[in-house]
Amino acid sequence: MSDPNTVAPATLGDHLRNLPQYLLPQRWLTRLTYRVTRVRAPWFKNALIRGFARRFGVNLDEALDPDPRAYADFNAFFTRPLKPGVRPLAPGDRTVCCPVDGAISQMGVARSDRLLQVKGRDFSLTALLGGDAERARPFQNGAFSTLYLSPRDYHRIHMPLAGRLLEMVHVPGALFSVSPLTARMVPDLFARNERVAALFDTSAGPMALVLVGAINVASIETVWAGTITPPLGAAIRRWSYPPSGAGAVHLEKGAEMGRFNMGSTVILLFGAGAVRWEAALPPGAPVRMGQRLGTEIAPGR
Repeated sequence: MSDPNTVAPATLGDHLRNLPQYLLPQRWLTRLTYRVTRVRAPWFKNALIRGFARRFGVNLDEALDPDPRAYADFNAFFTRPLKPGVRPLAPGDRTVCCPVDGAISQMGVARSDRLLQVKGRDFSLTALLGGDAERARPFQNGAFSTLYLSPRDYHRIHMPLAGRLLEMVHVPGALFSVSPLTARMVPDLFARNERVAALFDTSAGPMALVLVGAINVASIETVWAGTITPPLGAAIRRWSYPPSGAGAVHLEKGAEMGRFNMGSTVILLFGAGAVRWEAALPPGAPVRMGQRLGTEIAPGR
């Protein structure tokens, strides 16, 4: 039986398949995707939705509205809400719930400031969070989980724990694919791509949800600020939030916190000694929003 943590050496075929990532006009294609996914002509959007659902095996029975014709455009279908109860939260006050549907890319503990991308390749936590060492410090040597969302998955992002929003950071960057092949081939992938990091205070201490963009991810939204990108820019943008009063953001466990308009990756971060991940979730394991991803470690343990 092969070791699920072992990544096969890159072949010539891998290099050839990955080469277009460096040649494609990433921004232009993403802008085109943004426009196409918002076309409202019924003949066009209905055909696009039906073709996509067939191609990727989308389970429309789980959707709040299973009729493809009911969606105003493809993006409304892609970010569709689910029926109540189809993603129940795992029980337990100390349960850390999975924020998305997808698959485990990597899960473990940071080595100081380094997070594992794939076996044999890591990247900087500080760079992931916009290059600010003080912002990254609470997460050094902490638990991290990288979750890959495929095109067929539900693309709303939910809270693993209840939390109070402290800060949001938008970091411009590249728009490489975040597929497993690209993660193997492109150094520092998640710290190079455009991303939005939301930092919370929770019962487990500091928690961050990093929403990583990719080619064709035409927009990233949060529930408190709406669309973060586009517009596109070259400078890091930062927002801070008060603990109470006007502008404060408090979200319960399982509440929606954001969404991808087209799919990508979420990286979940905790501080050192705060969370213990489930042992039965190796790389590649499928996950669903709401299932038990880990457990808060009780104070003093």
